[in-house]
Amino acid sequence: MAQVGTLDFKGFVEGRKGQRAGGADGGGHAYAYVSDRNTRLAFEKMKPVELAVSASVRFFKSVGKAELLGHAVKVGPNQFPRVHSLASHCAGTLGIATPTLYIVNSPHLNAATYGTNDDSFILVHSALVDHFTDEELINVIGHECGHIHNSHVVYLTAMHYLARMAGLFVRWAVAPALVALNGWSRRAEVTCDRAGLLCCKSLDVSTRTLAKLALGSTKLYSELNMDAFLEQYEESKDSVGRYSELFASHPWLPKRVMALRTFAESELYRKHTSAGEGGLSMEQVDEKVHDIIKVLG
Repeated sequence: MAQVGTLDFKGFVEGRKGQRAGGADGGGHAYAYVSDRNTRLAFEKMKPVELAVSASVRFFKSVGKAELLGHAVKVGPNQFPRVHSLASHCAGTLGIATPTLYIVNSPHLNAATYGTNDDSFILVHSALVDHFTDEELINVIGHECGHIHNSHVVYLTAMHYLARMAGLFVRWAVAPALVALNGWSRRAEVTCDRAGLLCCKSLDVSTRTLAKLALGSTKLYSELNMDAFLEQYEESKDSVGRYSELFASHPWLPKRVMALRTFAESELYRKHTSAGEGGLSMEQVDEKVHDIIKVLG
């Protein structure tokens, strides 16, 4: 079960180094969003999801990994050592082995984690390296390490291939599993935004990173007004268009910023950053976050 309420994050990590990712039973870690954990537990009872995940893992092992990595450059101590050191920092913070990291040529600000729980890797798009500072890259890589830490990888891989199948074949055949996985993914992103924040230890860095994903302009980053960015969400949150988020794999970015600000008020995070005593319990954080990220009232 998730260790919600465990507040000594450093001690929590030290006590679990070497154990399986996702916690002793795969349920989650102290910082994990409880709805992420509960949704994954529900997947065990959903046959379409089980079949989709099993098929995706088989395909990945036989074909998919070579296909994904055919045009990527592997990061290591002798290849982009600066980026490798950032990944090692994130892994050390979360108590996992340093993940295998690749840089892929892409103009899109994105990163992704694929594979299986025993054989996972992170793809970082080259645009991220060009646009983001090292602190911001720590946040991004920490987010992706959060997927590994919380045993998300097989589900992310299944989503990748199901989305491709939906475009190539009959959409209704994969829709039940894809809708369920997208719903889980929005919750998993909350968990991993927290992992990124724990790695970089700066709310300003983490929220700026999220805002940069929305903006994508090096000329405008320094002028971005975060409060105005969040206000624009208020203008549309009650519109019919909000239901389109039901088919998205990520919550809207302003929601992620607000959810992350809430986690930063937790006792767990305050202790992790030596910010002093007090703060919200993880149960209180998750209750507030649920109200932020939910799509349906």
